[in-house]
Amino acid sequence: MSGFVIVVDFRLVPGARAAFRPMMDANAHASMRDEPGCRRFDVVEPEGDAERILLYEIYDDAAAFDAHCRTPHFLAFDAESAPLVREKHVIRGALVCEG
Repeated sequence: MSGFVIVVDFRLVPGARAAFRPMMDANAHASMRDEPGCRRFDVVEPEGDAERILLYEIYDDAAAFDAHCRTPHFLAFDAESAPLVREKHVIRGALVCEG
């Protein structure tokens, strides 16, 4: 099984989770619904850290992820959520074993 994995670690401004999550969830749902190359898009809230959101995404390949970054729903999410994000770290990798 091959695939292209993206892990995103968002550190939000204090108190921003309630505003951020609906935007994030809409982006995740649109990605799964509208992007043939998007195989998985999970939104995770780590326990004990109200200012952190993690994403785990799997795409068919890097080109599918690059296409995701050009979609209207991603561009809208990215612009609208920017004031709520203090820091964002993106990890790109290969899916080498699917359990």
